[in-house]
Amino acid sequence: MGAVSAADRDRLPKQDRSRATRQRLLEAAVAALAEHGWAGSTVTVVAERAGVSRGAAQHHFPTREDLFTAAVEYVAEERSRAMRALFPRGAAGGVAQDRPAVVAALVDLYTGPLFRAALHLWVAASNEEQLRPRVTELEARVGRESHRIAVELLGADESVPGVRESVQGLLDMARGLGLANLLTDDRARRERVVAQWAELLDEKLR
Repeated sequence: MGAVSAADRDRLPKQDRSRATRQRLLEAAVAALAEHGWAGSTVTVVAERAGVSRGAAQHHFPTREDLFTAAVEYVAEERSRAMRALFPRGAAGGVAQDRPAVVAALVDLYTGPLFRAALHLWVAASNEEQLRPRVTELEARVGRESHRIAVELLGADESVPGVRESVQGLLDMARGLGLANLLTDDRARRERVVAQWAELLDEKLR
């Protein structure tokens, strides 16, 4: 979403301004988590980054937990949209015949800034009693959706023994690579791992 000037915001209807403010807050929260982690991502920091007052931020998200849980849900929606944008016709468009491209695209989503922001929230949730159940519930839903999208794009038949576990293994591997990417840029090693996994997965799904 591009930057909107104060003059342009003033000309927007009130409901549209409210939606635009909420969107900016979510984008700012994701960016703050990715750059500063949970400890450095306060409501004040996010509000300043979004160009709104702290009061305006709390109008949309009364608590810090509300803000960052919504931000991770936004991250999940953006990841799903990004996946579908890469292969808009899904398996019907012949994507299942190019499984290495699907595997690489999935891993890219799990090693990018959106997933990095989600990881920071997971770490925070492991120590924050108030946050943990909300993030756990959200992650379970996101996991189911990610699996469903992967099955569709790979053209996988989960009635075949071992196929469901193979797809889940791909997603687990992608998460692990995303975690490793927090510490170092291991792109060269990752590309070799992804190429090998894509070959094994393609053989299994055939």
